[in-house]
Amino acid sequence: MAYDEKLAARIRAVLGDRKDVVEKQMFGGVAFMVRGHMSCGVVGTSLMVRIPPDQHDALLGEPHARVMDFSGHSMRGFLFVDAPGIATAAGLARWVGRATTYAESRPAKKAAAKTRAAAGKKPLTRRRVPPGR
Repeated sequence: MAYDEKLAARIRAVLGDRKDVVEKQMFGGVAFMVRGHMSCGVVGTSLMVRIPPDQHDALLGEPHARVMDFSGHSMRGFLFVDAPGIATAAGLARWVGRATTYAESRPAKKAAAKTRAAAGKKPLTRRRVPPGR
């Protein structure tokens, strides 16, 4: 599934020069990780935001917000915001700000350990031990 690259570029602009943001391909779109936690992203033409679960119902009442029902199951703490809700720079900044604030409230995740291949090492091989040894 293709995602709205223009929306992704707008999100990059909102996130600015933050050093704690990593982009990952997820959900058929792109996700922006803040301090190792999913913060927001683009799925199709919609903004996906991760918000505090205790604010889910209140923020769901905002115009153009809807339940993130990826794969037929709603996910509490995740919302989609459709294009009219993020048409202005202020609207996008408000939603991205909510998502990054939530990610910042969570403990930073440690960087994932490098795989042997990423570290330039050969993969480990299993040595077969004959039975009875």
